[in-house]
Amino acid sequence: MKTTAYLSGGMEYAANLGADWRSELESWLHDELDQECFNPVKASETFLGGQYPDVDFRATKKNNIMVHREISRKIVELDTREIIMRTSYVICYYDESAQRGAGTKGELTIASVFGKPVYLVPDMPIDKIPSWVIGCADEIFRDFKSLKEFLSRKFGK
Repeated sequence: MKTTAYLSGGMEYAANLGADWRSELESWLHDELDQECFNPVKASETFLGGQYPDVDFRATKKNNIMVHREISRKIVELDTREIIMRTSYVICYYDESAQRGAGTKGELTIASVFGKPVYLVPDMPIDKIPSWVIGCADEIFRDFKSLKEFLSRKFGK
């Protein structure tokens, strides 16, 4: 089984759902390290398009909280099962959008409980990051460049 990285970080409150950094890193991991990625932005789009093609998920939060909760529970299950069953390690980009949401904290907790290494790349001063998040991290990097250097040493050919 190939090494699989889970790309954790803000979505709900992030610009473009946090797809930009994930796309760049996913390409790098594939091209440079021959690794697979679980990109929750892509997975959510696929899930919503397949299971709820005629539902505006974001709008249900205001106009139909029961449907929103039902869909959210399924997304939580999808993401947490991925971490538990297939993920080798988690890369977390922690910024203000991750801080505002809850999914990132949940993903890091699940990874930590199941012994999956968490590599944290913060985009804010470390003293602004919750201690819980820091406690889940195995390594903390100043930027994506230093993360990539670490991953290249750890997984490079």
